Amino acid sequence: MHLHILGICGTFMGGLAALAREAGHRVTGCDAQVYPPMSDQLRELDIALIEGYDAGQLSLAPDVFVVGNVVSRGNPLMEAILDAGHRYVSGPQWLAENVLQGRHVLAVAGTHGKTTTTAMLARILDAAGLEPGFLVGGVPLDFGVSARAGRAGSPFVIEADEYDTAFFDKRSKFVHYRPRTAVLNNLEFDHADIFDDLGAIERQFHHLVRTVPRSGRLVVNARDEALQRVLARGAWSEVVRFGARKEEPGAWRARGEPHAFDVLRGNLKAGRVDWSLLGEHNQLNALAALAAADHLGVSAELAARALGAFKGVRRRLERVGEAGGVQVYDDFAHHPSAIRTTVDGLRRRLEAGLQGREAPRILAVFEPRSNTMKLGSMKALLPWALDGADLSFCHAAGLDWDAAEALAPLGERAVVAAHLDELAARVLAAARPGDHVLCMSNGSFGGLPGRLVQALQAAVR
Repeated sequence: MHLHILGICGTFMGGLAALAREAGHRVTGCDAQVYPPMSDQLRELDIALIEGYDAGQLSLAPDVFVVGNVVSRGNPLMEAILDAGHRYVSGPQWLAENVLQGRHVLAVAGTHGKTTTTAMLARILDAAGLEPGFLVGGVPLDFGVSARAGRAGSPFVIEADEYDTAFFDKRSKFVHYRPRTAVLNNLEFDHADIFDDLGAIERQFHHLVRTVPRSGRLVVNARDEALQRVLARGAWSEVVRFGARKEEPGAWRARGEPHAFDVLRGNLKAGRVDWSLLGEHNQLNALAALAAADHLGVSAELAARALGAFKGVRRRLERVGEAGGVQVYDDFAHHPSAIRTTVDGLRRRLEAGLQGREAPRILAVFEPRSNTMKLGSMKALLPWALDGADLSFCHAAGLDWDAAEALAPLGERAVVAAHLDELAARVLAAARPGDHVLCMSNGSFGGLPGRLVQALQAAVR
């Protein structure tokens, strides 16, 4: 079968392309912006990429056009597909019918931490010899690819996004996956371009809960009030909560709902994972992964050993390089809460073992690139998100709101630039030996992290 994928360089659609190629299908695709790391991964799989959506791509005559949610009415290729009456399907529907059907699906949902938790869970199941398939919204360093089919009939771990499915299917993607194990990591307002408020997202999360069978398991963050409201609408599966503080678990234990520590109590070593990841958010991600793996019978001891060797995910506090005593990192953070968590995680790493010495400076460089941030829905939270950085640099291109005004509470600690070259120049002028430059974007950021390293290297030659 020949699939032509519209919007192929998104993390989900690119992973779907890799799965289809692994299954023996012929795969081609197109996108408006073809950029790494997904473009590199697709080319390594010998998948032909076309820049843009010109109607001439009808001449490829695929068996089916697989449509990503970046495609809308008015897209030249999509209009031609509709006019000609060609067969088309959404990415999530194709995945559900051709990859997930008949498998134990473990879906990881939440505003933050989906990618890392999905990668952790895939690593655990792989270490247990289950040869899982997976689709992750990033590239786990343990596997080197964002997706693989896994052994026939093996469990499948998927990052479950609440974003809409396609222009012709406005349900959240994760409604298609029909998981037997569902992780609900956290829930905040996001995707302001498609959701009016937090309640609208909670409704979609409850649609996901409704698809989990009675024999399934819901692994739920006990600290998240929005998720408790989701469960209050009704739950028909076993509920295992994680992350509760010591004084909290009594109420749901009285209702017969276990806490993750109850599930994992059989092995005390489960709480002794020696790894390089820092931050309470990663501890919560790990607890969720442990409780989800337990649903498949993976022992806590084996799972803990697997997490001890977990290498992380590309673009999650990934160190790009160092020059002139300045270290540069690349990270996917774009929601204010994720930005704050990322800055805090790096701060904790830098302050560990200082023993009274002055902490290194953090220079946070970010672009409000997501649809939610472009709309300015969360601009008031940016000073809070960046408060832990010593200096902040904002790429303000394409914004309809005043970034300088939004960042004014940070005073002289904030710099705004409309052009990427200007932004790079301001960062390089401010950086000094010992600094850590943290670049954050949910896009390629124009290759800025690598450009900064190259410029720093050139300056010390």
